[in-house]
Amino acid sequence: MKLSIERATLLKAVAQAQSVVERRNTIPILANVLIEAEGSTVSFRATDLDIEVVDKAAAMVERAGATTVSAVMLHEIVRKLPDGALVSLTDDQRTGRLTVEAGRSTFALATLPREDFPVMASSEYQSNFSAKAGDLRRLFEKSKFAISTEETRYYLNGVYMHVAEGEDGRVLRCVATDGHRLARIDTPLPEAAVGMPGVIVPRKTVNELRKLLDDDEADIAISVSETKVRFATPEIALTSKVIDGTFPDYTRVIPVGNTKRLEVDASDFAKAVDRVATVSSERSRAVKLILEEDKLTLSVNAPDSGTAEEELVVAYGDERLEIGFNAKYLLEIASQIDRENAVFMFNSSGEPALVREGSDASAVYVVMPMRV
Repeated sequence: MKLSIERATLLKAVAQAQSVVERRNTIPILANVLIEAEGSTVSFRATDLDIEVVDKAAAMVERAGATTVSAVMLHEIVRKLPDGALVSLTDDQRTGRLTVEAGRSTFALATLPREDFPVMASSEYQSNFSAKAGDLRRLFEKSKFAISTEETRYYLNGVYMHVAEGEDGRVLRCVATDGHRLARIDTPLPEAAVGMPGVIVPRKTVNELRKLLDDDEADIAISVSETKVRFATPEIALTSKVIDGTFPDYTRVIPVGNTKRLEVDASDFAKAVDRVATVSSERSRAVKLILEEDKLTLSVNAPDSGTAEEELVVAYGDERLEIGFNAKYLLEIASQIDRENAVFMFNSSGEPALVREGSDASAVYVVMPMRV
């Protein structure tokens, strides 16, 4: 194999590959990226056996072939090469080395046989449809903060993507929860997605997916089966196993009887929470919200370190209410709100609060209260 490729193109492809491979693994080949050159394209394939990413790029291929080399090592080398460099990759199977040359720099990297590289088994996908990258990014970016990190409840370690009934008909919905907070995000349902099975997309896949969704107007081809999900652009394909488990009935924890309505500037609210939380103990980070007519008082009382209080002018016309929340959870939800105002719906100090972005019902957040 012998090819030449622009440094920027190579860096983008190798960066995606090296982020998928596991740094520590017992199977050496899994630390490698499979490079396959043919015609005028070269593909870079990496896997951790749960996720597989394939990135295709244009290259000047002198001699077709394939080899595998350390993904992290190749990424580090390419990252340190000068901008605009033309990089040549030459595989010598006799020496078991891949030579990387750019300008006056030459590197010879150890390779492993391409035959040893595991390729994820292809799957029969039950549902194939496409969606705009901007819509997909909104679904996953706004929900992923609520993914659970508790390994015992493995079925909460991802985002549940499924078809659901929204206020104006059927929608493509993403939900994540860790039992303390919940995010539910909707987007109009693509026609071909009607029969899609609901799947739990793992946290690592959600993080890798972000790199495919740079261009809001790009069409992303999505394929879904009971065991796998695939997201693809013309250049990159990301295939992942889904979490084998049943996502809980999240609709039961979304309150429907909350009538006490607080409307507040989302940015002012987030800054005020952040300020008063400075004195709270890191373990609980509890912030008390005291609601009175058109006034919200945020207070923290930390016996070890001190107290803090801040008032905000808000729109609120119900009876006085005192309720406590984890400051981190409030900040995470406030940071998701794109619109100017956040709307909180309360019932009592012991029941969860519902949060929306202004009048937009397509993004709903739930946060459980704390005793303060």
